[in-house]
Amino acid sequence: MGYVSTAAHMGGSQVLGIIPTALAEGNFIGKTVGEELQVPTTQDRISKMLENSDAFIALQGGIGTLEEIFQIAS
Repeated sequence: MGYVSTAAHMGGSQVLGIIPTALAEGNFIGKTVGEELQVPTTQDRISKMLENSDAFIALQGGIGTLEEIFQIAS
């Protein structure tokens, strides 16, 4: 995700990273590009993604990625 967000940001696009606070506090994320919004839960993350996005790109991931894809598609 870092490469995609960096390329979009360098191309002039607005980039908003939405992350649950627990992951941000655990230092599981890399360098933030653009704006970062921390939310309490994964469900809040998906809601904020739907509110603030024009499009979605799903990159290789695990069960959590599949959950997000299905919630966004429904």
